[in-house]
Amino acid sequence: MAKQITVRGVPKELSRRLAKLAEVRNQSVNTTVLQLLERATGIDGRRERLAQYTTWTADDVKELDEAIALQRTVDDSLWK
Repeated sequence: MAKQITVRGVPKELSRRLAKLAEVRNQSVNTTVLQLLERATGIDGRRERLAQYTTWTADDVKELDEAIALQRTVDDSLWK
């Protein structure tokens, strides 16, 4: 289960800017703060790197299949 963190002493200007940023992003302040914290701690970069390995488009699958097919070609001259 996700943990909760209470942040005390948030300056008015910071609160105002977070609320404005959340509004611009059409998100809740909570979601905006979580995304900012993930970026600040490098978690979002890790997610992006992992996404490239876990998200396959039809073109990705086709490219992989073609590459594998090339490796499965037998050069008969090497086996004589």
